[in-house]
Amino acid sequence: MKEAGLKRVTVSLDSLDDATFRAMNDADFPVAKVIEAIDAAAAEGLPVKINTVVKRGVNDQDIVRMAERWRGTGHIVRFIEYMDVGSSNGWRMDDVVPSAEVVKRISARWPLETVDANYSGEVAERWRYADGAGEIGVISSVTQAFCATCTRMRLSTEGSLFTCLFAESGHDLKTLLRSGASDEQLKNEIAAVWQRRTDRYSEIRTAETAKQRKVEMSYIGG
Repeated sequence: MKEAGLKRVTVSLDSLDDATFRAMNDADFPVAKVIEAIDAAAAEGLPVKINTVVKRGVNDQDIVRMAERWRGTGHIVRFIEYMDVGSSNGWRMDDVVPSAEVVKRISARWPLETVDANYSGEVAERWRYADGAGEIGVISSVTQAFCATCTRMRLSTEGSLFTCLFAESGHDLKTLLRSGASDEQLKNEIAAVWQRRTDRYSEIRTAETAKQRKVEMSYIGG
């Protein structure tokens, strides 16, 4: 994949405890295989980001342990607030560990300092270890919504374009593509979809909107 042009890898690893991780990934996938993949990517010279979704009472006890495991390795752990993506994960606000709490816990062990964003619209807030042992990131889409600066869209395997992780439906691009549309036509259609977007789910989230039926993460991707 690197030879084909891959420049970095992002993996999901919610815990270093095997039983906890298997329960959270819903696929009975072991921690050891993820670490093996991280090592394989690193051996090829590919930068690795490790996404950790934090859920209170489930894996929040592993926050500092995860930080410790990847400190000094060159890999970046991104702690993600537990989100109400889809309609099947039983999301509750009580299960959310705010990113501010994550930073506080880690900084109590190894002092952290803020780092400027890599680019406009970056969703992860960056923090580096004061001792130079690398950095972490936090994604705060629940407690610090960033809808106004979001620049992300996603294309499903069935050719639907989604302008928000919390969308109820996508925009059909497959039909246009298979009808022989030119690159310019596709570009114009995608631009028009983006310009019409009114997504503000995280900014207006309420107990009621959280119950709305939304596309599942397993379908739309991260």
